[in-house]
Amino acid sequence: MDIFVTLYRLHIIPFLKKWNLLNYILGSIDIFAITLAFQCTYFIYFSGQGGLFFTDRFYLIHFLWILPLWLLILYFIKVAEIPRTKRYRVLFIEYLQSAIVLFILLTFVYFVFKLYIIPRLFLTEFTFLGFLFLFISRLVEYKAFKSYRAKGYNRINIVLIADETSEPFIESLLSNKEWGYRIFTIFTESTSIKDKYEKKIIILPGKFVKVLSDLMEVDLIDEVLYLKGKVNPAEVREIIRSCEELGVTFKLKLKESKIKLTNAFKTKIADEKFLTFINVPHNPYSLALKKIMDIFISLLVIIVLSPIFIIVGSIIKLTSPGPIIFRQARVGLRGRQFFLYKFRTMVANAEDIRKHLGDKNEVDGPVFKMKDDPRVTKIGKFLRKSGLDELPQLFNILKGEMSLIGPRPPLQSETVQYKRWQLRRLSVKPGLSCFWQIKPERNNIRFDKWMELDLAYIDNWSLRLDLLILVKTVGTVFKRSGL
Repeated sequence: MDIFVTLYRLHIIPFLKKWNLLNYILGSIDIFAITLAFQCTYFIYFSGQGGLFFTDRFYLIHFLWILPLWLLILYFIKVAEIPRTKRYRVLFIEYLQSAIVLFILLTFVYFVFKLYIIPRLFLTEFTFLGFLFLFISRLVEYKAFKSYRAKGYNRINIVLIADETSEPFIESLLSNKEWGYRIFTIFTESTSIKDKYEKKIIILPGKFVKVLSDLMEVDLIDEVLYLKGKVNPAEVREIIRSCEELGVTFKLKLKESKIKLTNAFKTKIADEKFLTFINVPHNPYSLALKKIMDIFISLLVIIVLSPIFIIVGSIIKLTSPGPIIFRQARVGLRGRQFFLYKFRTMVANAEDIRKHLGDKNEVDGPVFKMKDDPRVTKIGKFLRKSGLDELPQLFNILKGEMSLIGPRPPLQSETVQYKRWQLRRLSVKPGLSCFWQIKPERNNIRFDKWMELDLAYIDNWSLRLDLLILVKTVGTVFKRSGL
């Protein structure tokens, strides 16, 4: 029996996907591999003493700073996530590179802090075993993911602008299902591509490429790939403009290294090189730190404020009938839906009452807000005023559906009313707080201004900006200046 069919039948894969646990499992395997390497090395050198290195306070302390150091190196070298089209030898070189960088840093620390009590050969063997165990575990994971994607899961939806020179690449995408690329549509004037693939893929004439912007607006498109042998600059500029407007990644097949275009970086799919355009922040190191910050701060706040979670949950349950946590479908990164968690601040049948309050809306645009909303409970007013109702969204952050800082996730009913330029706010992961959230009179801000603030955040993003908004958000909570 197919293992993935079995895992789906047992609801294991849906559970892992729902809680976004795969990244945590992969991270745990990396931690286990490094820990096992340290333990094996310890056993080799201190076999006479027996036991685990955890019982040796000196080695335990050093392990506790070496472990996160190696994990950070893996993250910055971009081997912390499962690749799609990398060759095994490339993976080998990347993991070897991480081991070399770690060994150099360990050697530096060894001599600077005079850690001569640790045998130098201990560090060498640990680095080698760590590299070996990490590489072997990643090979197994890579093979498992390739099989998983070959079954049609974890796909990236792409649109191709192609000509007759693109056939080999199209064929490689279709024949290598384990890469996880789903060709949604091909725009081409090539009769051979049309004859060969029109039964499998939607083929549209190249002259209709102008409808691409409408296609991206109504369908879930992740990337647009321009594969033509001869680049039409005007056509490329128009497509880039549409992609940037909607926050869709655009890749231009790169044949000559002489081509120079702004706001682009080089990427690779299989053996093909691309210039990738994306109108969102692209700083791998800062984005890596942002992700680490999201996980660390969310976990810390959940642990520290766990008594408040219990108290608030108990009061909600005792003061009004209905669930403690309100789950609502929201729109996330590039239009993907997820369930947002909040402490319930309204009566249980709030959605039904909302239908009769349409003319009471006090803000412009598709969002509904009402200062004295009759649906809000007494405890709900306090939770909203203090911002405590948002705390359960820390679990959305741990699941990878949200970030600490980013545009607030909208409802589907709101996004269908967005103007075209407003859709770009969906090009980044939604957040717990953003520019609009920290404004003292945020509920008096016009909808278009709100959208402009979100786009200004995207265009000017930096870690410093995130930290500034985070600090101001905490201030907003203490001042109770929310709705």
